[in-house]
Amino acid sequence: MLKYELIDQIPCANILGEGVQWNHREQAVWWTDIKSNTIFRYHLASKELQNWATPEPVGCFAFAENDERILFALASGFAWFDKNTGEVEWLAKPEAHLVGNRLNDGRVDRQGRFWAGSILEQKNTPEQCAGLFCLNAEGEASQHLTGLAISNSLCWSLDGKKLYHADSPSHQIKVYDFDATTGTLSNGKVFVQTVDSVEPDGSTIDANGCLWNAEWGGSRLVRYTQEGAEDFVLKTPVSQPTCMAFGGDEMNLLFITSARIGLSDEALAAQPEAGNLLIYRTDFKGVNECWYKASTVQ
Repeated sequence: MLKYELIDQIPCANILGEGVQWNHREQAVWWTDIKSNTIFRYHLASKELQNWATPEPVGCFAFAENDERILFALASGFAWFDKNTGEVEWLAKPEAHLVGNRLNDGRVDRQGRFWAGSILEQKNTPEQCAGLFCLNAEGEASQHLTGLAISNSLCWSLDGKKLYHADSPSHQIKVYDFDATTGTLSNGKVFVQTVDSVEPDGSTIDANGCLWNAEWGGSRLVRYTQEGAEDFVLKTPVSQPTCMAFGGDEMNLLFITSARIGLSDEALAAQPEAGNLLIYRTDFKGVNECWYKASTVQ
C-alpha cells in the first residue's frame, strides 16, 4: 500500500501561500505569499528560513539557467528580481491596460519559456477577463488563452506534448496539444472535472507522468493518471492547499503550500496549520522543474 507521512511543517502562517518550487542546486524550497508581498526560502539541511519583501504580489516565479536573479510574475507583469539588492528589471506588462487583473499561477515549459496566467480580481468592464501568457527567451510576452477568470494548474507532460491548465471557477482541468517549437496550444478538452465545492489550484507532474492537483476547499491533493482517472488521494490538515512540488535528495518529499485567506475564526481554530508549508515523505517521486532559458544576446 502506498504511504505518505507528514514529517515537518514550516510555521509561516501565509495568507495565500503559493507557487512552491524545489531548487535542486541550492537544495532548498522556495514559495510566495501573494498577499503579503513576500517570497520564502527554506534550506532543507540547515533548516534556515529566509524571506524577502517584493515590490508587488508575486503570483509565481522561475529560476534561470544563466542568471542568478529570479524571474517574477509580479501582479503587473514579468520582471527580474535581485534578492541581494532588491533591484527590479521589468520585461513585459501584458495586461497593463486591465486594472483589476494580476498575474497568478505559472511555470517554465520543457523548452525553457516562462508561462503565467492572470486572475481577474476586480471586473471593471463587462468584457474584462484574464489570460495565459508566455515569456520567451528574449523577454517578450505573448498571449495564448483568453476569457479566463482564475488561471491555474499549469504544467506539462514529461514529453512536453501536452499542456494542462485550469480556469479554477470552471471546476475543470483541461489538456491541450502543445507544439514545443512554436509554443501554441490546440485541441483543448476536459481532462478532469472536480466537484462544485472545490476548485483546482496548483498542479505538478510526477516521475510517472501523473498529474497532482491541489484542491482549494477540498482538504486534499489528488493524483490523476495520464487518462484522467483518480489514482491516489493525499488528505491534508488544511482545507485550502494551493500548490505542491517534489524535492529532496530522492525527489520523494512533497512540499505543499496553503492559505488562511477567507477562513473564519472557527475554521482557523480547527486547522491551525492553515497557511503553513507542509512537508510529506511519500512513496512517489517527482522530477526537477525546468528553468528559464534567457537569451544571452544583450
